Amino acid sequence: MKRIIAHLDMDAFFAAIEERDNPRFLGMPIAVGSDPKEGQGRGVVATANYKAREYGIHSALPISKAWQLSEAARRRGRHPVIFLPANFERYTEASEHIMAIIREHAPLVEQASVDEAYFDLSFSDSFAEAEKICRAIKEEIKKKEKITASIGIGPNKLIAKIASGFQKPDGLTIVLPEDAEYFLEPLSVRAIPGIGPKTESLLLVRGARTIKDLKKFPREELVKLIGKWGVELYEKIRGRDDTPVVEEYEVKSIGEQETFSKDTKSAELIFNSISAMSKNIMARFADDNFRTFRTVVITVRFTGFETKTRSHTFPTPQRTVKALQMEVFRLVLPFLDARENPKGKLIRLVGVRIEKLA
Repeated sequence: MKRIIAHLDMDAFFAAIEERDNPRFLGMPIAVGSDPKEGQGRGVVATANYKAREYGIHSALPISKAWQLSEAARRRGRHPVIFLPANFERYTEASEHIMAIIREHAPLVEQASVDEAYFDLSFSDSFAEAEKICRAIKEEIKKKEKITASIGIGPNKLIAKIASGFQKPDGLTIVLPEDAEYFLEPLSVRAIPGIGPKTESLLLVRGARTIKDLKKFPREELVKLIGKWGVELYEKIRGRDDTPVVEEYEVKSIGEQETFSKDTKSAELIFNSISAMSKNIMARFADDNFRTFRTVVITVRFTGFETKTRSHTFPTPQRTVKALQMEVFRLVLPFLDARENPKGKLIRLVGVRIEKLA
């Protein structure tokens, strides 16, 4: 049977909820995230609406930089950005309503995150019929939740996800199987999920700026460049992806991070922070009915935003707060001395995550 897969991505989801629930903000630039504290704030932007994006503000941008861009816009006579704290309870509630709407129209739905989902429309037998279903989903979300979604339809999850990013906001993009490979060719290599800044730089040096450029590389050369994932990448850049839509949303990791109010090298402050995060993580671990974990990952971000991660996988499954804390302390300690921090940089953020949950 011919596969027809759709990917729904809500448009500036957190900001859209804030705009919907606060009519006085209608049409104004909004950024959801940390308090900018007039340019001295820590943390990052969680979501910016499309008005704020006109100023250059986007997700994961340091909140201090977002404030500077807002001030620059204000000096040009434009409306300053409205910075709002995140309200995850409201976002989760809206997400549950949206997923319920999708499930009314499709029997197999994979929730990928709070604001996106894949759903299998192969039962519809044609892309024209799939389009009708997706338009109905979009209209129902708009009517019931008063916010918009963009949907991509394609022969697999890869194409559907990339297509959902076209024609935003409130878009609907259809890529037929025979067009999938050509649809990808003019796009940047970064369009392929899994290609980050480092891999992009590696490919740029070798003359691969677009996916069409990358297709010139033999499979063996891709494997030599980026390892085993090169085999999968060789297929993806040709529009091929057999990944199934999986109904259960599997929690693959549990983590927390803290941005300090002031950059620090205080071992006491850092250890207190990671100790508290470890306890919170294990509480969520228990709430989600997990019994064991095997991998611990720590993230350290220095002044200047240089970020490093380190991880350790235990030979046997672990289940206690003490095991997590001891391993986190061991991984973080080298960042407080010359082993991982030879220049003695101050630390801006630390994060803890557990993986390989069972």
